[in-house]
Amino acid sequence: MLISKEVTAMEVEIRLSEQCPSPKIVIVTSHMTEELEALVRLLQQDQIRSIPGFQGSHIVPLEPRDILRLCASRGKVLAVLAGGGEYVVKARLYELEEQLASQRFVRISNSELINLRQVKGFDLNLAGTIRVTLSDGQVTYVSRRYVNRIKDTLGI
Repeated sequence: MLISKEVTAMEVEIRLSEQCPSPKIVIVTSHMTEELEALVRLLQQDQIRSIPGFQGSHIVPLEPRDILRLCASRGKVLAVLAGGGEYVVKARLYELEEQLASQRFVRISNSELINLRQVKGFDLNLAGTIRVTLSDGQVTYVSRRYVNRIKDTLGI
Protein backbone atom coordinates (compact mmCIF):
# COMPACT_ATOMS: atom_id res chain seq x y z
CA MET A 1 0.00 0.00 0.00
CA LEU A 2 1.44 3.37 -1.00
CA ILE A 3 0.55 6.33 1.15
CA SER A 4 1.03 9.74 -0.38
CA LYS A 5 1.44 12.83 1.77
CA GLU A 6 1.41 16.35 0.45
CA VAL A 7 4.37 18.37 1.66
CA THR A 8 4.13 22.13 1.64
CA ALA A 9 7.02 23.93 -0.01
CA MET A 10 9.24 25.57 2.57
CA GLU A 11 11.49 28.52 1.92
CA VAL A 12 14.94 28.14 3.48
CA GLU A 13 17.21 31.09 4.03
CA ILE A 14 20.71 31.05 5.55
CA ARG A 15 22.45 34.25 6.59
CA LEU A 16 26.11 34.29 7.58
CA SER A 17 27.02 36.86 10.21
CA GLU A 18 30.15 37.33 12.29
CA GLN A 19 27.94 38.92 15.01
CA CYS A 20 26.26 35.54 15.58
CA PRO A 21 28.82 33.23 17.24
CA SER A 22 26.50 30.19 17.37
CA PRO A 23 23.76 29.11 14.95
CA LYS A 24 20.26 30.48 15.55
CA ILE A 25 17.18 29.12 13.84
CA VAL A 26 14.02 31.20 13.45
CA ILE A 27 10.86 29.77 11.90
CA VAL A 28 8.40 32.30 10.49
CA THR A 29 4.98 30.88 9.67
CA SER A 30 1.29 31.75 9.65
CA HIS A 31 0.31 28.56 11.51
CA MET A 32 1.86 25.51 13.13
CA THR A 33 1.73 22.20 11.22
CA GLU A 34 2.66 18.62 12.07
CA GLU A 35 5.67 18.91 9.77
CA LEU A 36 6.92 21.99 11.61
CA GLU A 37 6.41 20.30 14.98
CA ALA A 38 8.45 17.33 13.73
CA LEU A 39 11.15 19.69 12.46
CA VAL A 40 11.32 21.49 15.83
CA ARG A 41 11.63 18.14 17.66
CA LEU A 42 14.42 17.12 15.32
CA LEU A 43 16.27 20.39 15.82
CA GLN A 44 15.92 20.17 19.59
CA GLN A 45 17.35 16.66 19.82
CA ASP A 46 20.73 16.48 21.43
CA GLN A 47 23.18 15.49 18.74
CA ILE A 48 25.18 12.47 19.80
CA ARG A 49 28.78 13.53 19.82
CA SER A 50 30.34 10.21 20.73
CA ILE A 51 29.51 6.82 22.17
CA PRO A 52 31.82 5.27 24.75
CA GLY A 53 33.41 2.10 23.39
CA PHE A 54 35.19 -0.36 25.65
CA GLN A 55 38.18 -2.58 24.85
CA GLY A 56 39.18 -4.28 28.06
CA SER A 57 39.92 -1.51 30.58
CA HIS A 58 40.26 1.17 27.88
CA ILE A 59 37.39 3.51 27.00
CA VAL A 60 37.43 5.18 23.61
CA PRO A 61 34.96 7.85 22.42
CA LEU A 62 33.47 6.55 19.16
CA GLU A 63 32.18 9.04 16.61
CA PRO A 64 28.92 7.79 15.04
CA ARG A 65 30.20 8.66 11.52
CA ASP A 66 33.10 6.18 12.02
CA ILE A 67 30.88 3.25 13.03
CA LEU A 68 30.01 0.82 10.22
CA ARG A 69 27.53 -1.22 12.21
CA LEU A 70 26.32 -2.07 15.68
CA CYS A 71 25.49 -5.70 16.37
CA ALA A 72 24.35 -7.78 19.29
CA SER A 73 26.48 -10.86 19.81
CA ARG A 74 26.84 -13.18 22.80
CA GLY A 75 24.92 -10.85 25.10
CA LYS A 76 26.98 -7.77 24.18
CA VAL A 77 26.54 -4.93 21.73
CA LEU A 78 29.56 -4.39 19.50
CA ALA A 79 30.44 -1.29 17.50
CA VAL A 80 32.35 -2.32 14.37
CA LEU A 81 34.56 0.35 12.82
CA ALA A 82 36.13 0.57 9.38
CA GLY A 83 39.49 -1.15 9.54
CA GLY A 84 38.17 -3.92 11.77
CA GLY A 85 38.18 -2.31 15.21
CA GLU A 86 35.51 -3.67 17.54
CA TYR A 87 34.36 -2.07 20.77
CA VAL A 88 31.82 -3.14 23.36
CA VAL A 89 29.07 -0.57 23.82
CA LYS A 90 27.21 -0.52 27.13
CA ALA A 91 23.78 0.27 25.70
CA ARG A 92 21.03 -1.89 24.29
CA LEU A 93 20.52 -2.02 20.54
CA TYR A 94 17.03 -0.48 20.72
CA GLU A 95 18.43 2.45 22.74
CA LEU A 96 21.15 3.01 20.14
CA GLU A 97 18.56 2.76 17.36
CA GLU A 98 16.58 5.62 18.94
CA GLN A 99 19.66 7.72 19.72
CA LEU A 100 21.25 7.31 16.30
CA ALA A 101 18.19 7.57 14.03
CA SER A 102 19.08 11.19 13.22
CA GLN A 103 22.65 10.06 12.36
CA ARG A 104 21.30 7.79 9.55
CA PHE A 105 21.53 4.47 11.38
CA VAL A 106 18.86 1.93 10.49
CA ARG A 107 17.98 -1.52 11.80
CA ILE A 108 18.45 -4.36 9.32
CA SER A 109 17.75 -7.30 11.64
CA ASN A 110 16.85 -8.04 15.25
CA SER A 111 20.54 -7.97 16.09
CA GLU A 112 22.06 -5.30 13.81
CA LEU A 113 22.03 -1.61 12.91
CA ILE A 114 24.01 -0.17 10.00
CA ASN A 115 25.26 3.32 9.29
CA LEU A 116 23.76 4.30 5.92
CA ARG A 117 26.64 6.75 5.42
CA GLN A 118 29.02 3.78 5.43
CA VAL A 119 27.13 1.70 2.86
CA LYS A 120 28.88 1.12 -0.45
CA GLY A 121 25.91 -0.65 -2.07
CA PHE A 122 22.82 -2.82 -1.82
CA ASP A 123 22.27 -6.02 -3.82
CA LEU A 124 18.56 -6.73 -4.31
CA ASN A 125 19.11 -9.85 -6.46
CA LEU A 126 18.82 -12.30 -3.58
CA ALA A 127 15.41 -13.88 -3.03
CA GLY A 128 13.79 -12.24 -0.02
CA THR A 129 16.86 -10.57 1.46
CA ILE A 130 19.12 -7.65 0.61
CA ARG A 131 22.91 -7.93 0.64
CA VAL A 132 24.64 -4.84 2.06
CA THR A 133 28.26 -4.03 1.23
CA LEU A 134 29.84 -1.61 3.69
CA SER A 135 32.53 0.94 2.85
CA ASP A 136 35.38 -1.33 3.98
CA GLY A 137 34.10 -4.32 1.99
CA GLN A 138 32.34 -6.11 4.87
CA VAL A 139 29.09 -7.77 3.82
CA THR A 140 25.94 -8.17 5.89
CA TYR A 141 22.32 -8.97 5.09
CA VAL A 142 18.94 -7.36 5.72
CA SER A 143 16.66 -9.95 7.25
CA ARG A 144 13.34 -10.62 5.49
CA ARG A 145 11.47 -8.96 8.34
CA TYR A 146 13.25 -5.63 7.69
CA VAL A 147 13.37 -5.64 3.86
CA ASN A 148 10.27 -3.43 3.44
CA ARG A 149 11.55 -0.97 6.06
CA ILE A 150 14.88 -0.64 4.24
CA LYS A 151 13.16 -0.21 0.89
CA ASP A 152 11.00 2.56 2.38
CA THR A 153 14.06 4.22 3.89
CA LEU A 154 15.85 4.10 0.53
CA GLY A 155 12.77 5.15 -1.43
CA ILE A 156 12.64 2.02 -3.59
